[in-house]
Amino acid sequence: MPCQYLNFIGGQWVPSRTQRTFPNINPANTGEVVGEFQASGPEDVAAAFAAAESAQSAWGALPAPRRGEYLFKAAEILESELQAAAADMTREEGKTLPEAAGEVKRAINILRYFGGEGSRLFSYQIPSERDNVFCFTMRKPLGVVALITPWNFPSAIPAWKLAPALVAGNTVVLKPASLAPLSALRLVQALERAGLPAGVVNYVTGGGGDIGDAMLEHASLRAISFTGSCEVGNRLYDKATRRRLRVQLEMGGKNPTIVLADANLDFAAATLVNAAFFSTGQKCTACSRAIVERAIYEPLVEKLIARTLALKIGNGLEAGIDIGPTVDASQLKTDLDYIAIAQREGATLLCGGKRLTGGAYDSGFFIEPTIFGGVNAGMRIAQEEVFGPVLAMMVAEDFNDAMRLANGIRFGLSASIISNDMSRVHQFVNRIEAGLITVNLPTAGVEYQLPFGGTKESSFGMREQGPLALDFYTESRTVYLKHTV
Repeated sequence: MPCQYLNFIGGQWVPSRTQRTFPNINPANTGEVVGEFQASGPEDVAAAFAAAESAQSAWGALPAPRRGEYLFKAAEILESELQAAAADMTREEGKTLPEAAGEVKRAINILRYFGGEGSRLFSYQIPSERDNVFCFTMRKPLGVVALITPWNFPSAIPAWKLAPALVAGNTVVLKPASLAPLSALRLVQALERAGLPAGVVNYVTGGGGDIGDAMLEHASLRAISFTGSCEVGNRLYDKATRRRLRVQLEMGGKNPTIVLADANLDFAAATLVNAAFFSTGQKCTACSRAIVERAIYEPLVEKLIARTLALKIGNGLEAGIDIGPTVDASQLKTDLDYIAIAQREGATLLCGGKRLTGGAYDSGFFIEPTIFGGVNAGMRIAQEEVFGPVLAMMVAEDFNDAMRLANGIRFGLSASIISNDMSRVHQFVNRIEAGLITVNLPTAGVEYQLPFGGTKESSFGMREQGPLALDFYTESRTVYLKHTV
């Protein structure tokens, strides 16, 4: 029998009041149930918010450096279990074991970083134009916040939402994605073992349609941070803003990499393979459009195909695997549907494009990394997010044409350029419509100590990660103090 995992509410591990569970399936081996999780309902959400509301006053009054100490302790606990947590992530989400271990380590670093913010939590002292008046600002927690996190980074994203929320003095109700709830549970377990007071963090699993509205409608909710699809994010925004809740949304991307004619082609090919195909392309920052100057297009495509065909696809727990499965049958279908759409619209299939079958492949959701040539800006493959290992190759006549193609999109999350022409690089940095900009690096691969977020329809609200993350989870108070009367 697979292990049954419980909700964490008010410092206790409890079953759902619905008395229903759902299975967490290994996408590389669908015969394995990683665990059974609670299919929660509105009553469970109400209990979680009641616990968070009850704990908030004492937690918010605790000095911030002491709140940070809990994060330091949790980081130590999670680090002692890094390999087991990484294996859990690979089993439930499918990414390779080295990628999973890197993500757990990133979550550990996030906890430590924001633990340190507890000793900073900067505000401002500002001179007054009046005599004997001392002016300063101070940060106050918002109260109870809800965090809704996705399956593709099931440890790092919960960590980068939880850690700043907690160190700022908020209490939390966390709902992880149903496709990968175990990695978030490991974070909550580490915080529990670190001695976090009851009710400060509450963990509730279940479908967004079953409990999402109940979360948004709870009277004690003050803010919600969401990472996921544009469709769900837009619905959430409409409901949350009616209540004037603080909202933070991180959503889709259709991220370009511009490759200029002076680029080293081997380097460019390796960078594109990394950005487009690692983690099975299931990153909001993955490169899905390569915009290449015509002079080097053909030789770059040749090198890119050779590197792509050399990738080893399989169960991420096995040594030497480069690419794991898609996360579930629905995502696999989406990938295959977009491949068919691209072919119908006239794009040229250069490599890949098929579901892998035979042997162990029959037990999982495996797909070949796919490259299309002959893609123009009007094709859906150039405009819509696939969220899979599908790369659209586009030809640019020159730098300005490349910029036109790169910016001709409703998204604006991440973008990259590969070039040694520093004049063009600076022009790119100034003109590209993206929140995350990289030069001679993949579009994917962000660091926790720097702000993260996009423009256009990719993001809404304040930035995540880095010191700016605290701005979302706090409100500023301004004090004028006349010290001589």
